Amino acid sequence: MTITVLIADDHFAIRDGLAMILKGADGIEVVGEAEDGAEAVRQARALRPDVTLMDVRMPGTDGITATRQLLAEGLSQVLVLTTFDLDEYVDGALRAGAAGFLLKSVPSARLIEAVKLVAAGEGVLAPQITRRLITAYAAGRGPASVPNGLDTLTERERQVLACLGAGLSNAQIATRLYIGETTVKTHVSRVLSKLDLRSRVQAAILAQENGLT
Repeated sequence: MTITVLIADDHFAIRDGLAMILKGADGIEVVGEAEDGAEAVRQARALRPDVTLMDVRMPGTDGITATRQLLAEGLSQVLVLTTFDLDEYVDGALRAGAAGFLLKSVPSARLIEAVKLVAAGEGVLAPQITRRLITAYAAGRGPASVPNGLDTLTERERQVLACLGAGLSNAQIATRLYIGETTVKTHVSRVLSKLDLRSRVQAAILAQENGLT
């Protein structure tokens, strides 16, 4: 199954470079490009890409605002790709529901892998971002909690949420809990629905904040 991708970045050279990388990958098709957030939303409504590669700082509608719109309308999963790793951008992107956050210095192979993971419903964070989040949690300075509905979760769903907080993939969760990957996906979907979350990364943040890992 081909993964369709929309690239949103205000620099033509960067869009062109990303497109060349992804077009050379098996199972990935670049279906559109946008130079700002508003255009990204318009194109996503028309093209319904599986994944949108979203820059953060763009003229007009920025990437975080566009990400929030894409997720609210269920148009596409979003993988934020930016030069900037400032806390405000990381926090903003994850709060908006982005499934991942990578820096533009990421190797081509890792970018391709990340696109495939996000399309499959996984979450992706750059290693330096993960380290900073863990440090923030340890200091009690993690992002503010999303709406909490933990008491509505079944015991199995709480176990899955704890695994998300530990950064495990669906395959790893399946191995740890001795269940099938399809069952894991069902549990993850229910956890996100019950907690009113937009991504498994948000679920991981919630698990970390509530000491479930």
